[in-house]
Amino acid sequence: MGNPAAQTALGPMIVVAADQYEPVPLVHDPWAARLLPRSGRLAAALTRWSPVRHALKSATDRKIAGGWASFLCRKRYIDDQLCAAIANGAEAVVILGAGFDTRAYRLPELAGVPVCEVDLPSNIRYKAAALNRTFGRVPPDVTLLPVDFESDNLLKSLWQAGFGPDRRTFYVWEAVTQYLTEAAVRRTFDYLAQAAPGSGLAFTFVRKDFLTGQHTYGAEGARREFVVDNELWRFGLQPEEVSPFLAEYGWREVDQAGPAEYAERYLRPAGRDAPVSEIERAVHAQH
Repeated sequence: MGNPAAQTALGPMIVVAADQYEPVPLVHDPWAARLLPRSGRLAAALTRWSPVRHALKSATDRKIAGGWASFLCRKRYIDDQLCAAIANGAEAVVILGAGFDTRAYRLPELAGVPVCEVDLPSNIRYKAAALNRTFGRVPPDVTLLPVDFESDNLLKSLWQAGFGPDRRTFYVWEAVTQYLTEAAVRRTFDYLAQAAPGSGLAFTFVRKDFLTGQHTYGAEGARREFVVDNELWRFGLQPEEVSPFLAEYGWREVDQAGPAEYAERYLRPAGRDAPVSEIERAVHAQH
């Protein structure tokens, strides 16, 4: 996984794997640890001991204040939107930037639903190897599709894979947009603009004022690493910019969630009083 952006697929799934040892996991995921590469599986296994788990959480929150809970809540939020869409008749799922995510395997609502997992070629190779190691094959309802959002034709690639915009599809775009240029984000939305009526989208974005340094929200270390030193995070929006941005492509913002919504919907019902990062928000939209 030589691509720096590809390497970032591991961390959030280690967090999910570690959360399985909590009394009430925010995301129930029996496959999170099993699909990780060997180093990730080892790290996840060590978190069964609460001192290790708490140390890893503290290290995460030192870099991004509230980052641990944010990773879990955004995943739970997207799961909820996806399951509701399937119940309402979505015919296919396209996961843009799937990484080591396990939605296609852990959500019973997706049984029999065609799912396309799109990611960088290096991540797709690792994902295929993990699936073959875990299940003996890539499950028949899942298609793994290597695509570079910066350079490849997403429309052509998805059409050829049988996931053209001709049926109601739910698109997941989690923790990806910040790694792209604005041009690549807009090219992806050019594709999404052609989605069938009734399609849905759940995606996350990083706040623009964090990228510019106007506000750091307790994540100075993350900004120095991802924005300043390595220039990995490049695209952001302000919360109030999301609705007009989506409208340019024929999408309507249905809901937007951040720390307050996550606390109300997920943390307090689970008996948790954890901070949630301010730098990233999630959106549900309809076409």
